[in-house]
Amino acid sequence: MLLRRLARPLFASWFVSEGLQVLRHPAPHAERASGALTTLRRRLPDGSLGGALDEPPSDRQLLTLSQVHGAALVVAGAALAVGRAPRTAALVLAVLTAPLVVADAVQLAEDRGDPSARRARRERLVRTLAFTGGAVLVGADYEGRPGVRWRVSDARDRHARAAADAARAVADAAKKVVD
Repeated sequence: MLLRRLARPLFASWFVSEGLQVLRHPAPHAERASGALTTLRRRLPDGSLGGALDEPPSDRQLLTLSQVHGAALVVAGAALAVGRAPRTAALVLAVLTAPLVVADAVQLAEDRGDPSARRARRERLVRTLAFTGGAVLVGADYEGRPGVRWRVSDARDRHARAAADAARAVADAAKKVVD
């Protein structure tokens, strides 16, 4: 219990920090997103993804999307840090980091230039993957309590036992009446 109360805010701090960074300086993040979208548009056939990539978003749209993404990271990270719906917040953070993983992976695959820039991209990709995996683990943490699946299964088992006991009692009562 104490470990979770200490570890969650520490873990969430990276997401909050990243989100604040995007909110303060969205241009580099929008540029990364633009590069990733350009690469994806080249690699995917026309009309794929329901035509969502047929027309690229404007620079202003990418800036706004980056800021919205950053704000969502801050909100979900803060919720995780203070313990408000921590499993949901962690799963939201995992979903929010998925575009970062895709952007970094796409750009790393395309990058044939400067080895130091390639190394920095690889490190960013590995870091983002690690935090995504951590968010999934936090989202799957039941804190020692049984999950919904087990509780539903247990309730069904208890209901079936109660119904069988009731049927047995009725059969015994009917047998006594007949005797």
